[in-house]
Amino acid sequence: MTQSLQGGCACETVRYRLTRAPMITHCCHCTWCQRESGSAFVINAVIESSAVELLGTPPEVILTPSESGKGQLIARCPDCQVAVWSHYPTAREAAAFIRVGTLDDRTAISPDVHIYTASKLPWVHLADNKPAFAQFYPDTATVWSPEALARWSAVMASRT
Repeated sequence: MTQSLQGGCACETVRYRLTRAPMITHCCHCTWCQRESGSAFVINAVIESSAVELLGTPPEVILTPSESGKGQLIARCPDCQVAVWSHYPTAREAAAFIRVGTLDDRTAISPDVHIYTASKLPWVHLADNKPAFAQFYPDTATVWSPEALARWSAVMASRT
């Protein structure tokens, strides 16, 4: 990523800037992401929360149910309710899973990996030659770069 990327909700009340490139970008085909996004999949760019600079009103963070039973925190605009990112239990609020569709330039980040393809809708065809896993990938070293792994280790050490 050569320049910082900006994004926000539909009404532009919540605005943010990514100050560095994501560690990895997932295209998740699980049934929970399908339900929550109202689409066939969701594309989440995983980044340190400290690399997400707020430019507008802070989002409202809402605990929602999840398949794991641990829930997830979804950051939504307090006005239009568009989800801009999520926090999952593993990294808690130390990492943000940015909804790539909320970026001003939605073409700037593409998926690195497809996950939970066992529940992929049958009319979705994966033609991007990215790794694809029926569930979650077996270990991060399978798809993450060494730099991203080091960043993730720092995230996990900083969890609040």
